[in-house]
Amino acid sequence: MKKLLTTTVMAASLSALSLSGCSSTTNSGAIGVDRQQLLLVSNEQVLQLSAQSYNKSIQEARKRGVLDTNQAQLNRLKNISNRLIAQVGIYRPDAARWNWEVHTIKSNELNAFVMPGGKIMFYTGIIDRLNLTDDEIAAIMGHEMSHALREHSRERISREYATQTGIGVAASIFGLSQGQAELANLAGDFGLSRPHSRTQESEADQIGLELMARAGYNPQAAITLWQKMQRASQGEPPQFLSTHPSSGSRIAQLQSLMPKVMPLYQQSRR
Repeated sequence: MKKLLTTTVMAASLSALSLSGCSSTTNSGAIGVDRQQLLLVSNEQVLQLSAQSYNKSIQEARKRGVLDTNQAQLNRLKNISNRLIAQVGIYRPDAARWNWEVHTIKSNELNAFVMPGGKIMFYTGIIDRLNLTDDEIAAIMGHEMSHALREHSRERISREYATQTGIGVAASIFGLSQGQAELANLAGDFGLSRPHSRTQESEADQIGLELMARAGYNPQAAITLWQKMQRASQGEPPQFLSTHPSSGSRIAQLQSLMPKVMPLYQQSRR
């Protein structure tokens, strides 16, 4: 009976903690993304650790002589990012004031990411090997920016605490008594190494399409982008979209969103 009571109390406590940590990081936008997220870790912690990780990547790339080696390509990415950043207020007004950065790493990898707080990194291979148009770059960038806007890394770290370390460690987050080392490891692992969940990827698809449409980039380019990636990766998804199979189902999902985003694109062109 005592064991049962203890288990019941802990379950109730964890449930209450989960509820207290649930909120949505963004507005719903025209697409209608409106899901409550479990956010036990503070945004400030994740931003600090992400900035450290991003700066380390920049320093290592600079040391190897592979950082921003093509100025014209970098300027192209910055121009696209500026148009997309101008639209982020639709989902969260504070993101327009983030310290956005754009860099490239010379590499043959098909990879790109946006760290929490707006730290954008493109590997040159994804641009060069796929011969991307501006619209297709905007599709990638909008998708990755959406992960940052929705704070998906913060959400995954919070879920890791809640499901693996239990209520004791989860509660300690609020008092910051566990130290930064464990959290830093989780931030790095969940920020870049592990793939996003399918729910998060679906949200990034939706928000990314709206961002690019409002910025004047044709959302249909998201479909041609995926077709290119299918051919280049021989049926295997690239790292930055690794939770989605390289199949017609993804293209069908993107096509199903077009009636919602094409009017926004047409309006932006006018």
